[in-house]
Amino acid sequence: MGNLKLSKGVKKPFHGVFCLVCTVVVDGFFGDGGKGKLVSYLSVADEIAVCARGGVGPNAGHTVVDDGVTFKLRMVPCGFVNHSTRLLIGPGVVVNPEVVIKEVKELGIEDRFGIDPQCAIIEAKHIEADGKGHLKEIIGTTGTGTGPCNADRALRVAKMAKEIPELEEFLTDVSTEINEAIDSGANVLLEGTQGTYISLYHGTYPFVTSNDVCASAICSDVGVGPTKIDEVILVLKAYVTRVGAGFLAGEISFEEARNRGWDEYGTVTGRQRRAAPFNFELARRAVMLNGATQIALTKLDISYPECKGASDYDALNEEAVSFVEKVEKELGLPVTFIGTGPGVREIIDRRT
Repeated sequence: MGNLKLSKGVKKPFHGVFCLVCTVVVDGFFGDGGKGKLVSYLSVADEIAVCARGGVGPNAGHTVVDDGVTFKLRMVPCGFVNHSTRLLIGPGVVVNPEVVIKEVKELGIEDRFGIDPQCAIIEAKHIEADGKGHLKEIIGTTGTGTGPCNADRALRVAKMAKEIPELEEFLTDVSTEINEAIDSGANVLLEGTQGTYISLYHGTYPFVTSNDVCASAICSDVGVGPTKIDEVILVLKAYVTRVGAGFLAGEISFEEARNRGWDEYGTVTGRQRRAAPFNFELARRAVMLNGATQIALTKLDISYPECKGASDYDALNEEAVSFVEKVEKELGLPVTFIGTGPGVREIIDRRT
């Protein structure tokens, strides 16, 4: 599982020795906050041994820019940029075999990728159902089949990954692998998807995804108990965006979003994201719902262009620093990471 080192995070005693950190990364708004960038950075900076993906399925897109190359992923964990990291998809995730096999081959990670046999499989009928009627016309889903697949799973009629011959070489007991890694003293990273406010339970129902995506759910998705989690990093973009239907407080027009540099487009659907200013009320509730211990504030360079590419906190201008300090004061948590550009290494790491 590669060379291990002590994490920069907080360590805890385990049977008389100090264990390394198991960290969960989740989004505090509606998704699209840059979780993929943070996960890819941490996988290298903290020499992550195992990066495991929880969340719903291929309806979430994660973008990683490494050495000028842009990767747009829907299934594979973003920890792939560390060539020593074991990459796993937990049993709570629904999987499209074509998508996952394509990504595995394109990234050349066949020898370090694993998928749990209990993952439910998205079939053609699920994609068809997701592309019409109530789900498409009212809810505005991504059309990837995740919702209908999760519905079949709840009805106990879904097909499992262990029934798909093309996935056989990747099947592994993900929960056991992760827990053994934690107990052996390895750095483990659990990667969430989507955002707190499209959680099936805590989001703006019915304009939500088909499962919970808060930190506790990500742990359940991969089979890690709450007592083994040390850090929960809540990713908050410097402004708020949302794809599809549903209430968005403070929403501005597409024209105004373009003027502010907030015109973004969904990785999976290509749809333009609706935008609004940073929402402290939502952020505070997301801290509570996820049990966050740290904040990652992303895309600061979009709201404050003078900060683009900064790697040191002292390089930020006064206006940006004031915003960071306000976030810390309002949320009662340290902003430990600040995103200053799309690249994996365009980040200020304030842990040291």
